[in-house]
Amino acid sequence: LGQLRDERRILRAVIDRLSAAGGIAAAGILGAMTVAVLYDVAMRDLFNAPTVWAYEVVYLLTGSHFLLGLAYTLRQGEHIRIDVVAGRFSRRTQTWIDVFGTVFFLWPMVGLILYEAWPWFVRAWISEEVSPSAGGLILWPAKILVPIGFALLGLQSISELVKRIAF
Repeated sequence: LGQLRDERRILRAVIDRLSAAGGIAAAGILGAMTVAVLYDVAMRDLFNAPTVWAYEVVYLLTGSHFLLGLAYTLRQGEHIRIDVVAGRFSRRTQTWIDVFGTVFFLWPMVGLILYEAWPWFVRAWISEEVSPSAGGLILWPAKILVPIGFALLGLQSISELVKRIAF
């Protein structure tokens, strides 16, 4: 029994570190996104020379930031909750609401998105899909982040569920 607890603790620590790495990557992307926005605005407004690729880079970085930050946000307990309602319940009841929500809402959503996103990415990769804009960007690097982001979210939800059940 003690060994099982240690293994669960190690698994949770590994998952939490993966989520933290996603959060760090999301923070780094935010910096790159800021630079790209500044470049796009400067080219468009100061030099009257807008570039389509800069807009697309900002668009793709925004999605990447969101996707890589999903698991980290869950780990930090910052996802949207209905605190007005849940705040009236005991900590134990709130924990059961989290368990129920994870099993019956979060996991099916994560599973469905992974089921749909993986072939979507593979098609983009095999076909070397590019955006339809002039000088279009390669899209598969952005599309792989959908299954990665939701896989990390699913893993983090397992870690959170174990923590809730242990509570």
